[in-house]
Amino acid sequence: MSKTFDLIVIGGGPGGYVAAIRAAQLGMNVACIERENLGGICLNWGCIPTKALLRSAEMYHNAKHAADFGLKVDNLSFDLDAIVKRSRGVAAQMNGGIGILLKKNKVTHIEGEATIQGKGKLAVKGKDSKTSQLTAKDIIIATGARARELPHLKADGKLVWTYRHALTPNVMPKKLLVIGSGAIGIEFASFFNTLGADVTVVEMMDRVLPVEDADISKFAAKSFKKQGMTLKLNASVIELKKGKDSVTCVVEQKGKKEEITVDRVIVAIVIAGNVENLGLEGVGIKTDRGHIVTDEWGFTGVQGMWAIGDVTGAPWLAHKASHEGVIVAEKIAGVKGLHPIDKGNIAGCTYCMPQVASVGLTEAKAKEQGYDINVGSFPFMANGKAVALGEPEGLVKTIFDKKTGELLGAHMIGAEVTEMIQGYVVGRALETTEAELMHTIFPHPTLSEMMHESVLAAYGKAIHI
Repeated sequence: MSKTFDLIVIGGGPGGYVAAIRAAQLGMNVACIERENLGGICLNWGCIPTKALLRSAEMYHNAKHAADFGLKVDNLSFDLDAIVKRSRGVAAQMNGGIGILLKKNKVTHIEGEATIQGKGKLAVKGKDSKTSQLTAKDIIIATGARARELPHLKADGKLVWTYRHALTPNVMPKKLLVIGSGAIGIEFASFFNTLGADVTVVEMMDRVLPVEDADISKFAAKSFKKQGMTLKLNASVIELKKGKDSVTCVVEQKGKKEEITVDRVIVAIVIAGNVENLGLEGVGIKTDRGHIVTDEWGFTGVQGMWAIGDVTGAPWLAHKASHEGVIVAEKIAGVKGLHPIDKGNIAGCTYCMPQVASVGLTEAKAKEQGYDINVGSFPFMANGKAVALGEPEGLVKTIFDKKTGELLGAHMIGAEVTEMIQGYVVGRALETTEAELMHTIFPHPTLSEMMHESVLAAYGKAIHI
């Protein structure tokens, strides 16, 4: 079969399928090639199924504390297989929905593995091993990324897990060691810890969640320890000794070595773009440290060749990929008045317990960049809604340019902050200053009132602290 399209998208993840749909809406004849599952890692093996697991853990946690709310729950237990089954069912439901969206928008969905054979030329090997030749004026590469294995920390799916293995665990570990305290590592640490595992987290940096503001990391570490986690900072796992049904981890911390024996290990430290076997070199597309190099519009520098999402590097976030997909589709279509993506306005969310969310500069980064700043913070324990919910642990922190009033950054930890952060994202996108935020009336009683109080606190005007 040989067929010509206006646009071919390689990859059906949150960047690829969104780009394909938006291009089709703009009148293009579009094909979307996916070698595995529509929705990519995010929908099938990342964002969505992990949130389903974490929701089960959250409900289990709440049930254990039912007496605090005047409720009685007897003989509480959990079924790990049922938790995993629900998670996989949620992913399957969302996967099917994307197939419907592609069909609705008349996007041709092709199952197979694509190889670029020249500018505008692709070979697609289907599941039946037959190869089809496709051509298009433009090609968008949206092949995503994966966990990169280190030689001494190779996953085997039984004793040593990547995030994919951890989503379908073959056992509920009594003792678990997680290597890496970024979003992926901490979310799994939180899940298994809540269900009763003895969890140790090893982080090579000097604090957990190292990309977050230092105050948020400090608050998180205190909370994780309170929940029973062991945190080993400025440390690294230099060797794994596998037994029959356990792993002895050699941990080096400040020059000292320690052996920790656990049931399972989760490796969550390195991400690599899926750039192999695509034929990038043949058309002159450049890569840097395992990721495709592009300009601010997703253009690779090769005529008609574009790249979006995780394959182009950090931040490795689904919402960033989707927005890039829209921008590139509209750029190809010649839509006027476009703006390139502003990575400073992309929120980061971690769905551990307590949740963490942030946007913009940390306090340290703001100072490094020479800003004279005002900083405000407000604790969850001073918010009536948080106390009523039984969620008094948390913090909202805001950072402003003292000269202009610009909101430089916002950082939150606590219940539902992953939903609240969007208020600050919109504020930054609208170039809001402290004045507009101060004069905004926040509804009561809500958690969002803390966003207002944090702004007021930055200027010495907070009411409830």
